[in-house]
Amino acid sequence: MRPSFHFTVETGWINDPHGLTFHDGQYHLFHQYVPDSLVWAPNCHWGHATSPDLLNWTRHGVAIAPGDGDDGIWTGSLVQDEAGARILYTSVAQPNLGLGRVRVATPEDETWETWSKGDIVVRPPEDLDLIAYRDPFVISEESGWRMFIGAASRSGDALALTYTSTDLTEWVYDGVALARSTDEVEPVWMGALWECPQIFEVDGHWVMVSSVWDDDVLHYAGYGIGDSYSYQDGRFAPLDWGRLSFGGSYYAPSFFRDREGRPCLMFWMRGVTDSQEGWASCLSVPYLLSVENGRLVALPHPQLADRRGPEIAPGESTTAIDLEWTPSAEADQLTLSSETGKSVRISTGNGLVTFERPGHETWTMPWSGGRVRVLVDGPTLEISTADGILGGPIEPSTTWLPVSGTATAWSLV
Repeated sequence: MRPSFHFTVETGWINDPHGLTFHDGQYHLFHQYVPDSLVWAPNCHWGHATSPDLLNWTRHGVAIAPGDGDDGIWTGSLVQDEAGARILYTSVAQPNLGLGRVRVATPEDETWETWSKGDIVVRPPEDLDLIAYRDPFVISEESGWRMFIGAASRSGDALALTYTSTDLTEWVYDGVALARSTDEVEPVWMGALWECPQIFEVDGHWVMVSSVWDDDVLHYAGYGIGDSYSYQDGRFAPLDWGRLSFGGSYYAPSFFRDREGRPCLMFWMRGVTDSQEGWASCLSVPYLLSVENGRLVALPHPQLADRRGPEIAPGESTTAIDLEWTPSAEADQLTLSSETGKSVRISTGNGLVTFERPGHETWTMPWSGGRVRVLVDGPTLEISTADGILGGPIEPSTTWLPVSGTATAWSLV
């Protein structure tokens, strides 16, 4: 079964979403794409899709493909100025794929379906001993444009390097925006490389969200958070650190603003795969960001509630469920059953949400109490609270069983 509102490609492999932009009345989504493969390969393309609402997606062709000096088209961002749209992407070339370059591309027309490659505009600084360099993220500032790029030093520091430009074409290296040693583990370990580091503002707080990488192992999404004074002149000084995703599925969150300008993230979800149908991985639902009690909170975008159909009682069958659950204070358990008889259990207690599936490792995330949101979409499940997000592949579940707390469920079909 294929998810109905989690984006998948018809065939092939996908990973990072990027360049999500509301343009000309619809959302444009770009993503890492390896056609005709069920596993990642370095010859990534940029795939393209559009949607009126972030949930119903129309797939388009390849927007940018390897060639012309690119052995792979890796992650980047999309920005617009008076001259139009630009994509700034990581161009990689053999033999050292770890040290990318930043190249620019421009659309051939307003559909944004095909893009023409331009020059390489940024290369790794020669005065830093780097083992990794990739994933440009660009923001607009009063004086022009600023780019952040993820990097890793040979000495074990995760870095966000920064550049400035007045025209999106000529870029000047401006130093290190933020760094953290891989030896620092409290309150959250942030790895040896920040993949896709993105610095932006949420509710008057500055935030850096990144993917935590170490020695070719992809871990989770973490963040640094500060106040309105924590980001100055291209330098970010977090007041605290936190972990946003839990379990082994979520990675590579991509920041965007929705049509109302609200801050959002979308993640790559690993493990949701149908090898018989020839597709691998999906993207998460969009998450709306806020800051509560000094922590970054990601909750499903309001478009999910707009999609709700009739309420479904325990035991009723449907292939897509949106469930709001307030567990009993001490401990509670929600069971989701499939037609094959395999059950998914989500339980609360001892300050944790626990996610159990037959044949899979048990995953947990912190829980400080309050409402738990559960989204079921065929072979995909997502759990969100004010403490984080947890989810991954499941045996397609069609019914839910009563809980000792309170719960209301709606069909999303």
